[in-house]
Amino acid sequence: MRKRKLIIAIVVAISASMMMQSCIGSFALYNKVKNWNDHVGDKFVNELVFVAMWILPVYELSFVADLFILNSIEFWSGSNPALAQAETKIVDGKDAQYLVARDATGYEITNMTTKQVTRFNFNAEDNSWSIENNGKEVKLFSFVDDTHVNVLLRDGSYTTVELSQAGVLAYQDLVGVDAFAMR
Repeated sequence: MRKRKLIIAIVVAISASMMMQSCIGSFALYNKVKNWNDHVGDKFVNELVFVAMWILPVYELSFVADLFILNSIEFWSGSNPALAQAETKIVDGKDAQYLVARDATGYEITNMTTKQVTRFNFNAEDNSWSIENNGKEVKLFSFVDDTHVNVLLRDGSYTTVELSQAGVLAYQDLVGVDAFAMR
């Protein structure tokens, strides 16, 4: 009888926690596992790994962990522990491959050929992004509000730009279109 009451209490508690959240959640752990599998190899290798991960219950366990634990933590704290870790990705550029590593404060981009490292840093105190290269850091822009940013000009000063197509076009005219010609 005690065991039955315990099981009923657990089922009611889990059901109540799911109904009271009103949050779908990001399912970050499950999506990380799925995205990893998408990049293992060609479509045949991906299918074999996919089937193996269902047989070994990797997908099921990651989904259940997201459903009952990680999404609840994300709802109540505002951040998902599965997203807190650094992530890396290899990106094919026009002339080289780049290793892009994301962490809690920004991005580190490494040219795989030259081994040159460029870092983009986010400063939460003044809501700004800066670029760090060869030991020098320069603030690129800072958010003023939801619709405006202070952006760097060629002479080292800053100007406020509206976050709209017209604002971006005005900024391009101000600094010269060739600054954006990354082709």
